[in-house]
Amino acid sequence: MYKDKVITALEAVNLVKSNDHIVVGMTAAEPQNFMNSLHLVADKVKNVTVSSCLPILEAEFFMNKKYKESFNVGGWFYTNTLRKIHHNGNISFIPNHLHLAGKKRFQHKKPNVFAMAASMPDKHGFISLSVQNVYEMEAIELADIVIIEINPNFPRTFGDNQVHISQVDYIIESNYKVPSILNSEPNEKDIIIGKLIADQIPDGATLQLGIGGIPNAVAASLKDKKDLGIHTEMFTNGMMDLIKAGVVTGNKKNFYKGRHVTAFAFGSQELYDFLDNNPSVYFMRGNEGNDPSVIGKNDNQISINTTIEVDLTGQCASESIGHVQFSGTGGQSDTSVGAQNSKGGKSFISLYSTAMVKNPVTNEREEISKIVSVLKPGAAVSLSRNDVDYVVTEYGIVSLRGTTIAERTELLISIAHPKFREQLRKEAIQYGFIGSPNE
Repeated sequence: MYKDKVITALEAVNLVKSNDHIVVGMTAAEPQNFMNSLHLVADKVKNVTVSSCLPILEAEFFMNKKYKESFNVGGWFYTNTLRKIHHNGNISFIPNHLHLAGKKRFQHKKPNVFAMAASMPDKHGFISLSVQNVYEMEAIELADIVIIEINPNFPRTFGDNQVHISQVDYIIESNYKVPSILNSEPNEKDIIIGKLIADQIPDGATLQLGIGGIPNAVAASLKDKKDLGIHTEMFTNGMMDLIKAGVVTGNKKNFYKGRHVTAFAFGSQELYDFLDNNPSVYFMRGNEGNDPSVIGKNDNQISINTTIEVDLTGQCASESIGHVQFSGTGGQSDTSVGAQNSKGGKSFISLYSTAMVKNPVTNEREEISKIVSVLKPGAAVSLSRNDVDYVVTEYGIVSLRGTTIAERTELLISIAHPKFREQLRKEAIQYGFIGSPNE
């Protein structure tokens, strides 16, 4: 069965037809040989749609605009790879919540071809989807053609991510390294914010952490906690470190007790080595594990996310800078709402109080407040003001749960950078968020 399914990458891309919808594995599970060969059939196809998420690979078929009549890309989550070529005209963002990303996209466009990188088949013929299980299993069940790039470098992981070779139409034998990312070292602001959040996390809590300086600082500040658990969309180096330190055990979880639940992993080679044949880490489909009703099954569920800017009513713009798409909603809404569904749960939105940006008039870099009276025109609201809970900057932490617009305005001004507080107050009065002291 195995030998009959092995084909080359060139043979695989020649299966693609005009108007097909190709879905590829996300981030580290991108099928590199397939994607790097796709442009070779550009003269034979038109209007092929490729849906991807968090792409790393700069494949010729979409980086070179001469192929725009043959291929267009729908992105569930932008990275710099898509940002820098968005102007080509054949790249567009797919608005989504992570737990519904696959379901809604596939209702709109059924996958004709699915391709991803995964681990080698075991002796029973099962292929582990390795580091990804966000929408990949859904695509496998729906696609007309399933292509897996098996690779001995990919860790064998466990969970709802096992595909028997009989479910796979074609196999491409590969041998590239699993894409990795450097661990961000927390800066001074990260450490302050991380400590403020860590102080709010009780022993026995279950964590959802992202990646970057602030989440890493939170993880580093949790070393004195006991019996923490993990139910997250992304499994990171910081989580591995907490498990190795004995801080995370999962023993107090209500749901999948003793197991570290995730949808995908992205980090260092050390992380991938840790995941290999490790039954304590459970890769659950994103449509289940990131469902807010499922997230809330664990008591004291903690969600920690970041944002680009937040307005005085609590709206969080976390994925765009004005009208320009920067990243994606991902699981921010899923995990924030899910944590608040949890008994004793808390959701944290973290951000620096200011940012340095280029003034379009003077072309000089200037400091601006990231707590604003109103969001930039065209900004996408990733987390509505109805769903925001705690907001944290290096100047403090405030709880907006159940507050009025006037109350949250005062609270958010209190954690803004001091040099912007007076102006924010004037604008809050102008917009009617709070009353004038002279009235």
